[in-house]
Amino acid sequence: MSRSEMRRVLYSGCAAGLLILALLPVSLLAQEAPHTWRMDYDHTGGMGQEIFSLVEVVVEPLPWPGNPASDIDTTGEGKYRFEVKNEAGKVVYSRGFNSIYGEWETTAEAEKTHRTFGESLRFPAPDGPVDVVVEKRNDDNVGFHELWRTHVDPKDMFIDTAAPPKQELIEIERHGAPADKVDVLLLGDGYTAEQCKTKFLHDARHLRDVFFAHEPFKHRRDDFNIWGLCPPSPQSGVSRPSTGVHLWTPVHATYDAFGSERYLLTFDNRAWRAIASWAPYEFVEILANNETYGGGGIFNLYATVAVDNDWADYVFIHEFGHHFAGLADEYFTSPVAYEPPEKVVEPWEPNVTAHPDRAHLKWADLVDPDMPLPTPWPKEEFEEYSRGIQERRQQIRAERQPESVMSALFREEREHEEAMFSAAQYSDEVGAFQGANYDSKAFYRPQMDCIMFTRDDVPFCAVCQRALERIIDLYAPHARESTR
Repeated sequence: MSRSEMRRVLYSGCAAGLLILALLPVSLLAQEAPHTWRMDYDHTGGMGQEIFSLVEVVVEPLPWPGNPASDIDTTGEGKYRFEVKNEAGKVVYSRGFNSIYGEWETTAEAEKTHRTFGESLRFPAPDGPVDVVVEKRNDDNVGFHELWRTHVDPKDMFIDTAAPPKQELIEIERHGAPADKVDVLLLGDGYTAEQCKTKFLHDARHLRDVFFAHEPFKHRRDDFNIWGLCPPSPQSGVSRPSTGVHLWTPVHATYDAFGSERYLLTFDNRAWRAIASWAPYEFVEILANNETYGGGGIFNLYATVAVDNDWADYVFIHEFGHHFAGLADEYFTSPVAYEPPEKVVEPWEPNVTAHPDRAHLKWADLVDPDMPLPTPWPKEEFEEYSRGIQERRQQIRAERQPESVMSALFREEREHEEAMFSAAQYSDEVGAFQGANYDSKAFYRPQMDCIMFTRDDVPFCAVCQRALERIIDLYAPHARESTR
């Protein structure tokens, strides 16, 4: 029996499958279906310091959902990277990732205080002792350097095998064994027990449909499984500190992350990880049961969306782009909590660049030979209009006007931008358009418009779609092989 076949048995729950498992030697089961290990640690820093400290190693209740053909990350994406090395020094598992700490260290607060953030690394249980090594990208974004190394022995008596309270796994859409598919978990927060039975299912299925309406997910639909978990909350909604609302919810989702009223995150890493451990997952989108516009997305950590907002469909896809493929924000006029970089270097993210010349452009193969670089677009008109929108947006929040007022402003903005871009030369072409990555001059984006740039009704640009496909190929190796 192959490893993928074993995975199908493990997740089928059928009587025949259980009989097969009972007849197989324990050694074969361990080889074919490794446990899922999670290393929880604290990431502390600020004022020029960065410190890691191990909290515990946890054995999650479900088998590892990945495929051994995908154990080594070949994408090169992420501000951080971790490697699991066996006693011979061979890398047996690796992944690039971003973190909340990695974002926080770019804020003004990090220059004057220390903070600690809980983080986790997940990987298949090793056969013997391993070193887990965390690396960080160099200042020039080329290569990595080691930050932390810790040794783990499977025989250590302190490895925690206790299962957290069980959650009811919901199959939203399944196309095969977790080992052969990209497994996405929709994790509810701020839903009451009754809402979990009704509203969450409606929200999850709706966003599933939104997800598969966009390329490349649409034509790669068979390469995904979509799962759902909804731990009940004592009341409906999530915290929004800027308005005095503080609510206890299982996942602890909250607005106002880093002082940005629309930035929706959870800072309780171990809480949401314990809940999510009852699903086979590689990617997580937290569905916050709230109306106020908001969301967030961090590469290989999670994404969030406020499900009851008029713009939830857009936010869901936009933030998933950050989480799934490390796509950068292409906008540059909306306020953010991050400080501008002291030195401009080429971003590691696949969809923004500091080098618009053809010889160094990272997506040059997608650009027509006669395309002017940088590529002209109505930038000054866009910036002037956007400044007015941002002023009105800030006033709406300051006056705590109804969410419908903000939605109306966004509709007005979308209509204006769609008319502006549709009339512009090169509106559908790949080039190098100045303004991206929160900077109006230093960085360039691939196309005039994209889901990562505006709330317009547009698809991912060609460069973003290619980056997304590369991640799908990493986690669905059989699909990758069949298309060669």
